[in-house]
Amino acid sequence: MSSTDPRDLVGTAPAVEEKALEAALRPKALDDFVGQATVRTQLSLVLQSSRIRQTAADHVLLSGPPGLGKTTLAMIIAAEMQAALRITSGPAIQHAGDLAAILSSLTDGEVLFIDEIHRMSRPAEEMLYIAMEDFRVDIIVGKGAGATSIPLELAPFTLVGATTRAGLLPGPLRDRFGFTGHLEYYSPEELQKVLRRSAGMLEMQVTAGGFVEISSRSRGTPRIANRLLRRVRDWALVHEVNEVDRAAASAALDTYEVDSLGLDRLDRAVLEALCTKFRGGPVGLSTLAILVGEETETVETVAEPYLVREGLLARTPRGRIATDAAWEHLGLTAPPQRDEQTSPLWDE
Repeated sequence: MSSTDPRDLVGTAPAVEEKALEAALRPKALDDFVGQATVRTQLSLVLQSSRIRQTAADHVLLSGPPGLGKTTLAMIIAAEMQAALRITSGPAIQHAGDLAAILSSLTDGEVLFIDEIHRMSRPAEEMLYIAMEDFRVDIIVGKGAGATSIPLELAPFTLVGATTRAGLLPGPLRDRFGFTGHLEYYSPEELQKVLRRSAGMLEMQVTAGGFVEISSRSRGTPRIANRLLRRVRDWALVHEVNEVDRAAASAALDTYEVDSLGLDRLDRAVLEALCTKFRGGPVGLSTLAILVGEETETVETVAEPYLVREGLLARTPRGRIATDAAWEHLGLTAPPQRDEQTSPLWDE
């Protein structure tokens, strides 16, 4: 894999530069991958064993929230096995023929990475069962009574599947993976290690306090940490700040509306709607989405998981409610005798 130097990307188109920078900041080897110690140790054994046996590595399933390094680990697996990498996604494979075309073009030992694998169509999943076990797919030629099944042998390959919702994977597919690793959110200390590595590649001067401030607002996610680091870099360049300390990092992130807990505009809008409009709830999800001007799915999948994890919002059978911590974080006083059993706002 190429080792792109982020300094060589200055002056390129903004969208291309942003993607290239993100790729350049990805670690290229397991030894450089920060965090996820258990998964790294187990995966290292799987890959070392495969290299000793000189066979394709077992199929790998990586699960966990977005931004924790599933794609990066797939790239590392290919690099460690010195194999080519093919990348696709579950939503792109809606027909068995789509999958057959991909599988039949794989070379010996190639790594196939399917992101959001739980979103594949059912016919494609059923074809994948046989391909993973027997390295074979059955192609149906013709229709009706004259249809004929022709087996097509495949080159041995390694499938790396990534999913944010492992519970949606069918049992037969999940059981065919030789190794399953679940990625956890990062601690602030682990995020600081990620940030130090990235800051070095971006030639940024950041103090220990600066790293602490950025990591505390990164929601336990390396992808967010690196994104915030790049925004702090932009702020520092414009304000001619040579060394980013805690105060500078705080000022930069405040400019981008990322508060001390890592809450952004949408997160705060949800909490403020709950607290100021409906005395902390309970409020139905669709009502809440209308209040903040977003789709229901956006509120449920983007804002709620982090708010619930931080103990700022709770889901109840009667609707969403703001916790005491939410009132405190917003600097508001909770009304007396709040009772989630009274005055619920139901979604019809």
